[in-house]
Amino acid sequence: LTYSITKVAGLKLHYHVTTDRPALINMTNHAYFNLDGQDAGSILDHELMIKAGRYTPVVEGAIPTGELAPVAGTVFDFTDFRRIGDDIDSDTKQLKLVKGYDHNWVIDDADGSVQTVATLRSAKSGRYMDVLTDQPGIQFYAGNCITPEDGKGGFHYDVRYGLCLETQVYPDSINQPGFPDCVYTPERPYDTVTVYRFYTR
Repeated sequence: LTYSITKVAGLKLHYHVTTDRPALINMTNHAYFNLDGQDAGSILDHELMIKAGRYTPVVEGAIPTGELAPVAGTVFDFTDFRRIGDDIDSDTKQLKLVKGYDHNWVIDDADGSVQTVATLRSAKSGRYMDVLTDQPGIQFYAGNCITPEDGKGGFHYDVRYGLCLETQVYPDSINQPGFPDCVYTPERPYDTVTVYRFYTR
């Protein structure tokens, strides 16, 4: 994994894996983001947009069922900017299973090229973050299970004080015939790029 800084205020992650036999590979990262700063508290007022008309529902334990469910008309519709806190505690079975958002979204028109798949913004700070990737899925985790602890500068971190946007092949793809192929071979190395790009407006 190579980290680099791009010329347009981006943090680039380049994953590259070779193997001498068929291997299941589905790497991601679990970096937490809060566009208001590490000492700002909750991310519930952040707004998120994801370029995805479907998501992968889960069973208990957060394992996908294999279904690709439409987001339209549901609390999972982030096709336009939506405040994260608006429905996170609603009486929705999928949210209750994982204490909030912790699901994989199916990127529209994923074709293996690096493209913008999500944008996070904060009205408080005016900061934006684009997520670019060549991967077909993105896991949005709202920090529902953060263990309270003291962090940078002695600031107390708590539940939903940061969020993750994790680019990936859909979870459990190895067991779901309708999901993308996640087995790599000596002839097919694992090679993928994700960029987190920051700016203000």
